[in-house]
Order: sequence, then C-alpha cells, then structure tokens
Amino acid sequence: MNQLTSPPLRHTTAPVLQLDGITKRFNGVHALNGVRLSLQPGQVMALIGENGAGKSTLVKTLTGIHRPDAGTILLDGKAVSFASPQQAMAAGITAVHQETVMFDELSVAENIYVGRHPTRGASGRIDWAGIEAAAEQLFARLEVDLPVRARVRDLSVAQRHFVEIARALSQDARVVIMDEPTAALSQREIRELYRIIAQLRAAGTAVIFISHKFDEIFEVADSYTVLRDGQYVADGQLADITEAELVALMVGRSVHNAYPKANVTIGAPLLEVQGLSHPSEFDNVSFTLRRGEILGFYGLVGAGRSEVMQALFGLTANVRGTVQLAGQPARFRTPNEAIARGLAYVPEDRQQHGAHLSLPILQNITLPILSQFGFLLRPRAEARLAGRLAQQLELKAGYLTQHVAELSGGNQQKVVLGKWLATQPQVIILDEPTKGIDIGSKAAVHRFISELVADGLSVILVSSELPEVLGLADRIVVMRQGRVVSEFSRAQATPESVVAAASGVALANVAELA
Repeated sequence: MNQLTSPPLRHTTAPVLQLDGITKRFNGVHALNGVRLSLQPGQVMALIGENGAGKSTLVKTLTGIHRPDAGTILLDGKAVSFASPQQAMAAGITAVHQETVMFDELSVAENIYVGRHPTRGASGRIDWAGIEAAAEQLFARLEVDLPVRARVRDLSVAQRHFVEIARALSQDARVVIMDEPTAALSQREIRELYRIIAQLRAAGTAVIFISHKFDEIFEVADSYTVLRDGQYVADGQLADITEAELVALMVGRSVHNAYPKANVTIGAPLLEVQGLSHPSEFDNVSFTLRRGEILGFYGLVGAGRSEVMQALFGLTANVRGTVQLAGQPARFRTPNEAIARGLAYVPEDRQQHGAHLSLPILQNITLPILSQFGFLLRPRAEARLAGRLAQQLELKAGYLTQHVAELSGGNQQKVVLGKWLATQPQVIILDEPTKGIDIGSKAAVHRFISELVADGLSVILVSSELPEVLGLADRIVVMRQGRVVSEFSRAQATPESVVAAASGVALANVAELA
C-alpha cells in the first residue's frame, strides 16, 4: 500500500493524458505496437516492464524526441503532436531522467529558465533579479534549500533532479515523467524525492514513475500500466495487485520451446572468476564458465553486467580479483591480450563499438586478425574467410565489399559476430546480441549461438530479454546493483524467480501466478 498518503481514491476526473494505438517502428521492428494509456490529474502511475518492453521509446514519444508512426496522443482531450521536446514542454509534458542534461557552467536559476529568460521593459534586457527571485519561489514551494546562484556542475545528482522538477513547475507542467529517478540517490535523497512527488500529486500534477524497484513502485505510485514487447498488457490500481502478480504480468510467456538448444555435454571449468571488484561499478563478482556451456547473465538497468564483461576483456582499469582461463592466470590489461588468449567480446552497441560502418563487410570481419595476413594483405585469403563466416551466419548482403552502414541492424550484428569468430576464441561474450534487431535475424542469431557451443565454444550471454536468457542458457547468473545475487540452473529458472531475484522482491509460490 502507498505509504505516503491514505489508500488512493479511484480517479473520476477526465484524463489529462490519453494514448490510443501508439505505434513506433525502427527499421521495420516494432518498438511500440498499439500502446494505450490513460492518466488523470494528480495520479502517480507506475510504468512497468522488462528491459526492452518499450518504456524508453514511449517516454521519447511523449516528450517529442520521436513522433509515432500511428496512434493518437490526447492532452486534455485534444489531439496533440510534438515535433520537438520544446513543443512537448510548452504543452505541459516534461521528463526527469536518470542522467540529467543541463548546462553545467550556468547557474541553477539560469538552467530553470534557459531559452525563455524574462526581460525588463522596452530594452529587452534579461531580468536576472526576476529569474533568481522566481527560482527561489519554486524551491520554497518544493521546500528544498538550494542556492539559485550555484553552478549546476557543483550539484549532486539529487539536486539536479530537483532543478529539473523546478523547471517543470516553472512551465506549469501537467505531466511529469520520472525515468529511473532514484538510481543514483541515497536513501535520504530518495525520501526527499518521494516527498516532492507527493506535493506534485496534491497540486494536481500527473506523474509517470518508471522504476525496476518494486518497493519504490508500491510506495510512491497509486496505479500501474504494464508493457511487454512494446505492447500494452494491463493496467489498474496498485492496491488491487501484488508484487507477484505484477511480475507475472511483466514476463507472462512460455520460453523454453521457442529457442533452439543444442544437446551439448558440459565439460570442465574453462573460465573461473573470483572476487572481481571495481571501486564504483561492481563488487565481489564470482562465477565459473564450463566448456560447451552457455552461461546467461541477467539483471535490470544498472546491475553491472556489461561493466563486468568489459573488465574481463581488458577495457577497465582498477579492477581487483582473480581470473583463470584454461587453468592459467588471465587478468588482461588490454583487449589485445584477451584476444591472444582466446577471449572475444561482442559489445552491446554494435554501431559505436562493434562495427566500422564506413568499411566494407570483408574488412570488418578480418580487422582483428590482420596480422595473420602479413604486411601485404592477401585479398583472396581475406575473401575466403569472410565469405565462409558470412555464409555460416546467413548474412544477407549483395557483396562482401558492401559497406556495413548499408546493412540492416540484424545483418550488422552478424558482421560483428563474424569479426570476433574470425579470432577463433575459446570463450565468446555476447552482450545483448539481439538488441534492436528484427525477429528473423533474432532467430538466426539464436540458432548460431546454439551452434557455437556445439562446435566447442563456451558462451557468456548477457541479455535483458528474459525469454532469450531462459531459452538458451544452461545456467543463469542474476546481478543486482553490481553484485551477484542468485544463480539458477536451467531446470530451476522460471521467469518469475529470475525477475524476482533481479528486482530484489521476495515472492512466495510465484510460479503459481504464471
């Protein structure tokens, strides 16, 4: 039950915001598909879903970053369309993000009124005294002690959030979206944020609250809407539902028969990690990867999974702990050392860190092993290797000299996979290998992952898609807030138990709710 106020009343006023049939595609892939939502004044609604459920795309659509391909946004009953965040903000919709975007060298007051400074008289000069006085009134209304002349660069994360909330209030925001606002806050700062949310609700401002933490959801919100795979699933009052039932709505699908899984005999330990720690990213991470095994890593936003993998690959400094590969010490200071020992890492962001979009397919695939071709490259040998891997990966391209930028997202990912397979690794780390690619390409990547272990490789699969990790992994390691919190065998893992561990929710007999 909501602990900030008495049990929430059923809303009977007209909605301030309604969405009907909101659809958004990227390269033919549905990020949102027919989403609907209704929000009343003074309502705090929790927007709930797994990673990849469409929450971020919906926020960007509401705030004018994306324009929907189909559907209607109604504000106070009138259809609206935003071509920019400025238009959305002027209409009364604003967002407070986990990572705030401000002008660090400007003062608090200047950030609140940036782009719309009030002026004095016919001279048109900026009314600096008026700006500061108005900012002070906003913080007095929020009951927050924050000097309006302070530089934003000197503020804490919580104080930056308060500045964004003040900016929203200065524009008479009707809807405030809070996207993982507590991720980097202390408990004291979180309680302060809760108090401000209660103030917004009392003043009639509607709030969309996005969080993976169920304790926060039940404490701060009075209603919920659940998205799954870009689609609306359910909505209702939080007083009428349990944490277990919400988890079941989030995951709600059978997965094991939907993914190819080669019958491979799991061998001896190949990669052994003990007490891997970093001062700010993760702490005391230990796990073992066996020969011929797919080891899944699951966790919510900020769990630290990618940071651990980057550290293993030699991309991170100041890391403590021990690593052994094939029985030998294997703490890599650089990616070159990791590659030489048979470790490959396919990063989450294929366009920024995985592929060179301006280079041809052929050169992308052979880039990590150029030294094998000598100083004067042997084009035929390069072409044979690239051709073999392209065929194995079912790459759809006109020719090997085609630039990677011209390929679909799924085929770009196949090029990145081919690039690292060319190094002939013992262990391959796949970080979100199917993120943002179409269903057909996902199926091809899933088949290929299964084939990798059948051919003798060991795979670490980092995925925010629960069906993917449940369907492919032999074991699943669950991380939360930089630590390993649970490990499940394939037989033990259920959608509910894995999400519960990742969320820090204690659920009794949750499987019965599926």
